[in-house]
Amino acid sequence: MTANSPVKKLSVLIITLNEEEHINALLPDLDFADEIVIVDSLSTDRTEDISKSFSKVKFLQNKFENFSTQRNFAIEQAKNDWVLFLDADERLTPELKQEIIDTLQNTPHYSAYFFERTFMFENSILKYSGNQTDKIFRLFDKKFARYDKRRLVHEKLIVNGEIGFLKNKLIHYSFSSYNEYKEKIIFYAKFKAEEKFIKKTKTTFLHQLFHPSYNFFIITSSD
Repeated sequence: MTANSPVKKLSVLIITLNEEEHINALLPDLDFADEIVIVDSLSTDRTEDISKSFSKVKFLQNKFENFSTQRNFAIEQAKNDWVLFLDADERLTPELKQEIIDTLQNTPHYSAYFFERTFMFENSILKYSGNQTDKIFRLFDKKFARYDKRRLVHEKLIVNGEIGFLKNKLIHYSFSSYNEYKEKIIFYAKFKAEEKFIKKTKTTFLHQLFHPSYNFFIITSSD
């Protein structure tokens, strides 16, 4: 970083729905952010009260339509160009936190950065699930990135610029129980079905034979 290079300010973005079990654990780790924007899908638990107890949080409610629309709405609320998009059930390790700070302080060379994730199931690392090579955009310059409006679920960030990788992994507490896992699978599957209907996707015999297995692995590795 040169003497005249300003430190990049950061907005952390989080979309929530009934996340009282997670949000209180995540927010204290975000003290390095200049602002934290939470876009809530009309939670009925204590998500709002907990979120507002943190001084840097700007808490907004917006009716949920689909994941891409909600994420793009959150991006529009950020006052800074650089954003870190997190889910309430994700956690930063101390090493990843420092890597993010260093990246912003040393003038980012890329428009967006991929993160790898470690998946957790009931507080144990989820192994042999096909998620070991999972990568996802979490840190990016909003001037050069938006989520694809055609994707209702498994959101895809469209980046106009070069892409980098951060070496430290994000911790993702995917499922706390089998019941949560089952509910999440059904929830995501409904959006995926709607997305295919809108696209008028036609099925073939090979689709029917192999696509269910493919979608199972995609859904279980979703946000």
